[in-house]
Amino acid sequence: MWDVVITGAGPAGSATALGALAADPSLSVLLLDRHDFPRDKACGDGIAPHVLDLLAGVGVTGILDDWTPARRFVLHRGQAGVDREMARPTWVVPRTVFDQRLVEAAQAAGAQFVRRRVREVELRRDSAVVDGDLHGRFLVGADGAHSVVRRELGIKAGPVALAIRGYAPTPAARAASQVIAYGPGRQPSYAWSFDRGDGWSNVGYGELLTSARPRPTRTDLLANLEALLPGSTDGGESWWGHHLPLAGWGWRPARGPVLLAGDAAGLINPMTGEGIYYAVATGLLAGRSIADAIRAGSTDAGTPYRRRTSRLLSRHLRHTALVAQLSRSERILDAGIRAAAADQHIFDDLVELGLADGILTRRLLRKLLP
Repeated sequence: MWDVVITGAGPAGSATALGALAADPSLSVLLLDRHDFPRDKACGDGIAPHVLDLLAGVGVTGILDDWTPARRFVLHRGQAGVDREMARPTWVVPRTVFDQRLVEAAQAAGAQFVRRRVREVELRRDSAVVDGDLHGRFLVGADGAHSVVRRELGIKAGPVALAIRGYAPTPAARAASQVIAYGPGRQPSYAWSFDRGDGWSNVGYGELLTSARPRPTRTDLLANLEALLPGSTDGGESWWGHHLPLAGWGWRPARGPVLLAGDAAGLINPMTGEGIYYAVATGLLAGRSIADAIRAGSTDAGTPYRRRTSRLLSRHLRHTALVAQLSRSERILDAGIRAAAADQHIFDDLVELGLADGILTRRLLRKLLP
């Protein structure tokens, strides 16, 4: 009987282990993943400085010191555009690197890693059983967009976007920057080019899936990327499509011994597709909540988890959902970009809202709805 079994050893799963072991190093923590590490994962690879702040809180520091941060953020749609320096730089680090370092940090803290593809989960009133032979007092589903644990809980996925990602040589005009180019029509739909700082960029295109239009093919996605960021596919490689379960107006974890974190909880920013901050933040809080429950002799980690995540994310999620809805209007989207171009404070507000846990400030709202 393990204290904590975690399905998925990406940022959400590794952060769960780190959070639990930082709170109580004596806990037995098992990390399961169907892949050995390093392994690739389709993603924009953007890591906000807030992620490093959270990791420093559990003693994980310096893991990106050998990577060059990007200091500029560029947004444009047609003739509207903004190119400014961010208040704090961000990093663009392949998941082959970042995820492996987090798994290693979790193992150094005391977690055990086992390669296993989880196929079934039996949920009991006071525990969980994975694949019939792994028993956990608590279970955390950190197993991504197609989470087995979420399915067993009977939680339906919300809105989903589809994206394609690759790596291509960084053109001089997009060096040291994270660039987003919005497409025409229904939002969110945008192309990106995020400079890694090593001569290569993470490039891709994604859009919201709806029943009102045909599901885009790989050819469609690549064509839209090239149309919005000409030349971005030149020399590209490692193309990989992936689904993004977008966050909605709210999120309320249930009581009990089973928790969801990161993509498995449907926590992807609906404005930007960012998910690593949510994954690390909710993972750490899940781990701490489980440690609290064990200390209290309780089988309910969901209640302390709900309190913690509500304090951190409830207001933020409502605001990102609202801005995502507003930005489906081309007029409002253009107004936001122009306001950010004219005012550094509004630009900073948008960056915080899109990359971490920011809120819709009054000054930004006044510009979106004049």
